[in-house]
Amino acid sequence: MITINNFINGTFKAPASGEYLDVYNPSEGKVYGKVASSTSDDLEEAVLAAQKAFPQWSGLPIAERSRILLKLADLIEANLDQLAAAESMDNGKPVKLAKSVDIPRAATNFRFFASAIVNESSEAHIMEGEAVNYTRRAPLGVVGCISPWNLPLYLFTWKVAPALATGNCVIGKPSEITPYTASLLCELANEAGIPAGVFNVLHGNGAVIGQKMVEHTDVKAISFTGGTLTGKIIGQTAATQFKKVSLELGGKNPVVIFDDCDFEEAVSTSVRSAFTNQGEICLCGSRIFVQKGIYEKFRDEFISRVGELKVGNPQEESTDLGALVSKGHLEKVKKYVDEAATDGGTILTGGKQLKFGEGYFFEPTVIEGLDEYCTINQEEVFGPVVTLVPFENEADAIAKANSTQYGLASVIWTQDVKKAHRVAHQIKSGIVWVNCWMLRDLRTPFGGMKSSGVGREGGSEALRFFTEPQNICIKM
Repeated sequence: MITINNFINGTFKAPASGEYLDVYNPSEGKVYGKVASSTSDDLEEAVLAAQKAFPQWSGLPIAERSRILLKLADLIEANLDQLAAAESMDNGKPVKLAKSVDIPRAATNFRFFASAIVNESSEAHIMEGEAVNYTRRAPLGVVGCISPWNLPLYLFTWKVAPALATGNCVIGKPSEITPYTASLLCELANEAGIPAGVFNVLHGNGAVIGQKMVEHTDVKAISFTGGTLTGKIIGQTAATQFKKVSLELGGKNPVVIFDDCDFEEAVSTSVRSAFTNQGEICLCGSRIFVQKGIYEKFRDEFISRVGELKVGNPQEESTDLGALVSKGHLEKVKKYVDEAATDGGTILTGGKQLKFGEGYFFEPTVIEGLDEYCTINQEEVFGPVVTLVPFENEADAIAKANSTQYGLASVIWTQDVKKAHRVAHQIKSGIVWVNCWMLRDLRTPFGGMKSSGVGREGGSEALRFFTEPQNICIKM
């Protein structure tokens, strides 16, 4: 049994309440450890530690902060195998996916923002003969970073890295369902030389300790990734304090496949975009719209490729899909699939729970015969489930793609460059991939429209979020 404690002021500490939550291995359906259940007392201790550390950390030369974060990136890479094994045990994903994507990206996040602060420039505005104005961007102080369970270390570091790089002190709150790699990161942070109090991690139920973080007046900003309903609560709470918030929320992402696409690329990439990480990625393409002329051909080939995917032990190299993250989430996915069948949908493949011991496994599932307004095409399933829907023409495709409350990401498949631009400009989503998926340049703004969020992460957007601009005017 592993005990995961809070990390406050550079040391691991038991929760003030003495209470813990069970942590499950999804592939076995068994408890492997316990994680601290934090309260306001733990938060107060973390805030005081962060406030005390802030003058030293924010006052360090940028090159020194960069050096420390680059060392942390090196340590993540050096501990790849341990971190990947922990991520798989926590989340249920294949170890090979954690080793090739999740952990390397966590290291890249620190390396990217450590380099960005060294290369960032300030603005100056000259009033000829009168004055010089320059803009200083100052760190906020103590900030909160709340991350989800689907890409635990990947998305935790996506928030923590820019917050630390810009000179803030951080209180992180990883998901209580997948807390292990965040705890291992704390050990590496000490080894990298991050001063005590600069980086703190509190564990526990999001509705309890996460909400307390949002409410705390000395936590100056909240960066949150998670569900839309939770995001609304955070936004409402933060608004009463005029607190900065970045909300990266749900997605119901369309994949639009025109009949002039590169067929092989469209099929193979759409399988990957649908089922990577068991479909538990906010960027997965869960609504696939195919032009009528190639619909049957695409459907048949897509189903054939899905049938080749292997669901099983996350430790095995040949495994494509591991377990869903929890029993509750498995039940949620099953409910959506059952409802789709009741609504008149045809399950072309999959649709059932797989029995591997007590683990939470579900078949990759493809459904057709439903319009864009049915429940499964409107609500975020967040699992290995996709729908296929034919469309007539460009206008029909755009209308179908925009038919949900969400607007996070989308994919367009066409070899007509003019059409690609035309359609991309009319789809309401923060990210549009054309003839690709998950091709990410970390300099670009990341985030969604409509109910998919508020604000942007990545590149200079993240550096701006975690700082406050101050104009200084000096008369000549």
